[in-house]
Amino acid sequence: MTTPASRPSHQDGSYPRPQLQRSRWADLCGSWDFAVARADTPAEVEFDRQITVPFPPESPASGVGETGYLGEVWYRRRLSPEDLTAAGLDDQGDRLVLRFGAVDYRARVWLGGTYVGEHTGGQTPFGFDVTSVVRAADGPLELVVQAVDDPHDAAQPRGKQDWQREPHVIWYHRTTGIWQPVWLEAVPAQHVAGLAWLPDVPGASVAATVRLAQRPEADTWVTVQVSHEGELLAEQRVRALDQDVELRVHLARQANGQAYEDLLWSPERPTLLDATLTVETDDDGGTGRSDVVGSYLGLRSVAVAHGTFLLNDRPYYLRSVLEQGYWPQTHLASPSADALREEVELIRALGFNSVRVHQKAEDPRFLYWADRLGLTMWGETANAYAFSPRSVQALTTEWVELVRRDVSHPCIVTWVPLNESWGVQHGAHDPAQRHYAIGLANLTRALDPTRPVVSNDGWEHTDSDILSIHDYSPTGTEIRARYGTPEAVRELLAGIGPAGRRLQLREDVRDQPVMLTEFGGVSFAARHEGDWGYSTAADAGDFEARLRDLLDAVRDSALAGFCYTQLTDTGQETNGLLDENRRPKLPVETLRSIITGK
Repeated sequence: MTTPASRPSHQDGSYPRPQLQRSRWADLCGSWDFAVARADTPAEVEFDRQITVPFPPESPASGVGETGYLGEVWYRRRLSPEDLTAAGLDDQGDRLVLRFGAVDYRARVWLGGTYVGEHTGGQTPFGFDVTSVVRAADGPLELVVQAVDDPHDAAQPRGKQDWQREPHVIWYHRTTGIWQPVWLEAVPAQHVAGLAWLPDVPGASVAATVRLAQRPEADTWVTVQVSHEGELLAEQRVRALDQDVELRVHLARQANGQAYEDLLWSPERPTLLDATLTVETDDDGGTGRSDVVGSYLGLRSVAVAHGTFLLNDRPYYLRSVLEQGYWPQTHLASPSADALREEVELIRALGFNSVRVHQKAEDPRFLYWADRLGLTMWGETANAYAFSPRSVQALTTEWVELVRRDVSHPCIVTWVPLNESWGVQHGAHDPAQRHYAIGLANLTRALDPTRPVVSNDGWEHTDSDILSIHDYSPTGTEIRARYGTPEAVRELLAGIGPAGRRLQLREDVRDQPVMLTEFGGVSFAARHEGDWGYSTAADAGDFEARLRDLLDAVRDSALAGFCYTQLTDTGQETNGLLDENRRPKLPVETLRSIITGK
């Protein structure tokens, strides 16, 4: 039996599920057969071209680069004996699981001509046990994936994907089909199917919720070991009596009230603890190791109180940047695993301690690097544009899966299910839309009671723990007038916001922190007619002056944090601090000075 890396917190960032890591897996990305076709079965499809997975067919890196209305696409690839060996079949385990990071939007999957399953939701992971198909096969198997993504469906969560044929204003090229990794891994019949960490800083402990693949029939034991830099901090072993197993691991070292902060996670000290989970089953009287997975966690707490955002029970000022998570050659997919690390490193180098990946649930490998290098994040999702029973069901289903996917990452410090009333455009007048926003916020708290929730980022708050405002005023003078004093902020919150929308739709103000979560958007170095920003700088000197004016005003205000729009130029939006290829428009040292005020 192979085991994961001894320090999962120091993995190389390539494994698609960083907090549930196995040592053997087969990366199925690369060249696949491809077709744009409407069909019911793979036999009806003529695969007439090649695509590089996981890059969307709209992107240049895919080798397809077709940006029109695709609607339905097909993928085909052979699984070879080498793939099965790499996945660890009959070594790591005797079951084989085919996994997808994300396929936009509805996916159906066949293997060796056998239909193995389907999934709906363009941002959420899924997988299928394909053991029986593989065991019955004699030779290589054809893997076929169909993806259906209606470009005109406003009820489908789509984020920044444009409904018009060509990108305009703040919307970009669509993403159809596979856009995150595809991989194969072997597992034992009884194995860890899910894992969630819940740190309790005052209680000097951490809770682990382990989801087993099946309800235990034989005696089954789950063991958790937590360590730091090779030092064993705690070990807990329990007998599994149900499919969901809850363990509470007490960290004796944390009981010292004068030293407990040594192991706490923060952007300044991103300390991670390593964990190993072992599942053992008693089969025919002999105890055998069933499954071993590596994981990691961070000890930290997040809260709001007295108008302040608190990290580890101390006031923490968020310096955040809006990040579209979009690359010119690969669109919503990252160019590589290394590119995700480089993005986090770049954000930190600019002086930000937080990032808001906008209208997108980012690749979990990005979250790993935020955990490891020290960058807080706002957990967001792509929104729908319409309000209907179908849109409510679609977004709610996907949001629940995303919160469960990301809940264990210490970098996530706030949840944001809705942005700027997208999909709830008439919440000020429609009680149903208000109830939906309130319901999403409370559902999020039910799934994760440990983090603040923003019910609708930007305006028309219904039940937010942080009152976030979007304000693209072009001058520091206007920013100071609105946010320079607590009195000015309170007056603004009671009325119509800078975007012409009510800032609050309920009167139960709870002294929440107030943050400016979108501002700036200064365009510089526009290249084509139609390039766009919220205001425009004439040259580099003007760009620097505008940035200093705005950032100085925000830092001098009565706000608890900010989020500048935006990190990079994206498509026709030329309002980035860097161009679309991640080249800074001013020296990094200058930008860092502007952002931090130092």
